Amino acid sequence: MNKMCLAQVLVLWLSSLLSDVSAAEHATTPDTAKIEQLTGAKGKLDAAENVFKVTVPRNDLTVTVAGVKMTPATGFTSWAAFTPAGDKTMIMGDMVLQEDQINPVMSTALENGIEVTALHNHFLWDTPKIMFMHIGGSGDMEKLATGVGKVFAKIKETGNVKQLKRIAFDAGKTSLDPKPIEAIIAAPVEKTGEVYKVTLGRTTQMDGHTMGKIMGVNTWAVFAGSDNKAIVEGDFAVLESELQGVLKALRAADVAITSIHNHMVGESPRIVFLHYWGAGTVSDLAKAIKAAIDAQSE
Repeated sequence: MNKMCLAQVLVLWLSSLLSDVSAAEHATTPDTAKIEQLTGAKGKLDAAENVFKVTVPRNDLTVTVAGVKMTPATGFTSWAAFTPAGDKTMIMGDMVLQEDQINPVMSTALENGIEVTALHNHFLWDTPKIMFMHIGGSGDMEKLATGVGKVFAKIKETGNVKQLKRIAFDAGKTSLDPKPIEAIIAAPVEKTGEVYKVTLGRTTQMDGHTMGKIMGVNTWAVFAGSDNKAIVEGDFAVLESELQGVLKALRAADVAITSIHNHMVGESPRIVFLHYWGAGTVSDLAKAIKAAIDAQSE
């Protein structure tokens, strides 16, 4: 057999192999009836992509954007899509949430094997304010569908419930003792005006250069108020592999997550930023931040 014939045989063999792999990936279609049963939502199968997508329109919301009355079809429908991936199932989705729904719904997702991958707004000038929580996951189909079902149920349950812990004071009049913060977090505290701030740097590479703490690749926390009546707010810079652990640590301490997004593009390793807000005693808040920091090294 000459070299040309051998090359042709290899090409045919590889083409056949790739066709077999593609066929195997699509040999198993999603169990649509089971997914609908476990999620409590109706869906539609896209045969071309072998994806089953369930949707829950937010018909309970009356939203206006810049004075325009919106409908679920204009981007206010929660959804989750399921597709077989070898011996597992992969999901992606987007939950439409009012501000007070975000954290109870996020906790439900995290507690039931669903990853939270982003949290941000899709609109400006919307009334009431609506945020969008993106989800993902990979694993057993029934477990994932059950988790998504619990997320949908929590959205329905919290539709008219106020969740945020609200305390009233002037952040410009701070009397707290910063020493417990330094002792618990094990990092220096800087006084800026009437607040106390902790900043922890990280590094990543962009265009062959190291980007660090002062360029904005950092985790920070600002504390204000009194020892027994304080708030903490700030930003965690995390690797993709650290995101779920940090979210779980903050939510376990009843710290609210307010957004999850990127600040840069093209960096390596990729850095994800999550913003948060908490209220309570200074010691409890510092312990919450320390637990989230520790989750990054687990």
